Amino acid sequence: MKQLLLLGIIFSCNIASAQLVNTSQSPYARLMSIGLGDVKWTQGFWAERFDICKNTMSPELLKTYMDEHISHSFENFRIAARLAEGSHSGPPFHDGDLYKAFESLASLFAVTHDADLDKLMDEIIAVIAESQRKDGYIHTPVVIEERKNSGKEHAFADRLNFETYNMGHLMTAACVHYRASGKRTLLDIAIKATDYLYAFYKNASPELARNAICPSHYMGVVEMYRTTRDLKYLELAKSLIDIRGLMENGTDDNQDRIPFRQQTKAMGHAVRANYLYAGAADVYAESGDTSLLRPLNLIWDNMTNAKMYITGACGALYDGVSPDGTSYKPVEIQKTHQSYGRDFQLPNKTAHNETCANIGNLLWNWRMFLITGEAKYMDIVELTLYNSILSGVSLDGRDFCYTNPLSVSEQFPYQLRWSGGRVPYIALSNCCPPNTVRTISEVQNYAYSLSEDGIWVNLYGGNVLNTTTKKGEKIQITQTSDYPWDEEVTLTFNKMPGKNLAVYLRIPGWCKNVSLSVNGKPEFQNSRSGSYVKLERTWKAGDKISLTLSMKPVLMESNPLVEETRNQVAVKRGPVVYCLESPDLREGHVFDITLPVDIQLIPKEANIESSRFIVLEGLARINGNTQWDNTLYREIKPADKHTPVRLIPYYAWGNRGKSEMTVWMNVRK
Repeated sequence: MKQLLLLGIIFSCNIASAQLVNTSQSPYARLMSIGLGDVKWTQGFWAERFDICKNTMSPELLKTYMDEHISHSFENFRIAARLAEGSHSGPPFHDGDLYKAFESLASLFAVTHDADLDKLMDEIIAVIAESQRKDGYIHTPVVIEERKNSGKEHAFADRLNFETYNMGHLMTAACVHYRASGKRTLLDIAIKATDYLYAFYKNASPELARNAICPSHYMGVVEMYRTTRDLKYLELAKSLIDIRGLMENGTDDNQDRIPFRQQTKAMGHAVRANYLYAGAADVYAESGDTSLLRPLNLIWDNMTNAKMYITGACGALYDGVSPDGTSYKPVEIQKTHQSYGRDFQLPNKTAHNETCANIGNLLWNWRMFLITGEAKYMDIVELTLYNSILSGVSLDGRDFCYTNPLSVSEQFPYQLRWSGGRVPYIALSNCCPPNTVRTISEVQNYAYSLSEDGIWVNLYGGNVLNTTTKKGEKIQITQTSDYPWDEEVTLTFNKMPGKNLAVYLRIPGWCKNVSLSVNGKPEFQNSRSGSYVKLERTWKAGDKISLTLSMKPVLMESNPLVEETRNQVAVKRGPVVYCLESPDLREGHVFDITLPVDIQLIPKEANIESSRFIVLEGLARINGNTQWDNTLYREIKPADKHTPVRLIPYYAWGNRGKSEMTVWMNVRK
């Protein structure tokens, strides 16, 4: 163990604490993550995505941020550090964009140990350090104007300046960098920033202290506590929850109209909401405050049962009001944006579904899983990863989406604010690309977890795990699988402790038929869908677990209260949601297609942009009359003409030029 003395606090960077989310010492978390770099993808889906992230996504995104003619993100730091002349340009959360992109570098370095990455990170950190005030405050729009003595900007003068949001991503990136490299350079900056926030919240007026939005700093402050063991950071994290909802002009959009502990439904801006819920889960893991679990459980039930898309996406509305249609008092009605709507309000063409909100859903569910060990949370992690997060980036890793609709029509009469497919740089709202890139660079950290009695297998795919149990024992496991395209998974134990150890295998909620064997002998365990199967024994090198997760294509229907999808179906195979895209149709529009309820969908291998996946092919029906010019209603005619259809994974749509697409399709019984 390497121990470092910093500001009177002894903290460590060892195998047990070098995790993405470090619950190794969290008294109220059932599980802890494996170490950064413990898992390396070797084949199949996530190996391909990781390579594209390493070779294209991350370096191309960083080029964008360091090119002042495209994005001023890094240039703002150079100006604040007095290394260049000029003024701040771009949105106020641009600092956070760079921190997220930096975190992806650190996560990639944890796996690759690439010396060039290490050098690049050192160069970026040196500039960030020079842009920080002596008191620890760091936010380039303010620092630049202060150093110019312009009087135009002041710290925390506007809640929409995103200071604490940016600092939260600095904290998270600093912890990952420290755990991956052992270097304190960025962590020292984050400690100064966190100390500044602690002092600020201690001394600021109540109204000013409650003005923060988009609380990434809740997760960041807790992770700083986990890294340094400085109790004042845990005190700060608790107080951040306590002060929510105590301000006079709170809003549902910012989840602070009422105190957090009184909230029962997912509401308001979906990114802010999901970050809040993830941060509250972190605080519970450290404090055991059960008054936080009640709203978390109630909100989770509301979100998953009434407000989440079939892809795991969140935040149905571009714009809305809250409460919607339930009050006669105009003064109680507030505007919301990029937000959760009413229960069962899930439009498709106008779905907002910001990629950052979908990532927030993953962050929240991962923390709930670490606390409880319940498979239902890991099911949501998997659902978002394969669908509503991957849909935010092109297959070649160069272009990104801000929103993720479930239906796109060339005849739609409105130009939405963020529509038109993926682009390399989303002007004024480029927060999603770095969030997507850091998430894909970190997927391997979700593949396994550790408990006191053993190891948990959460995600399937070809990889090698080299880790250490909570008792300090070495484990090496090779996982062989072409999941999610193939239903076969094999775990080979290469190194085991030579003593009793439990292995927990996740049986996904979507899987109805499972077969399981150890060294070729069938195991008749209670392999209930949406649970973990526990296999406990003294394992030895060469032992093998074989798992088959039946992956038949299935038609999914929605609750009839979801008006937009009544009498329609979506198609899933395993964890992957499928869609119909216009390049795969011989005639008509995607909205003219009707699927027979007994359609036989045949899995076949295909690829787009050299990305391999499984498509589903079958015979559907098409409406012969596709013209609706100047027509609102007409007499129905049977769709009696047959046409072949090919469905592709939802995340792969929009990679063949401009197209129409739909996840939900008409059904005929």
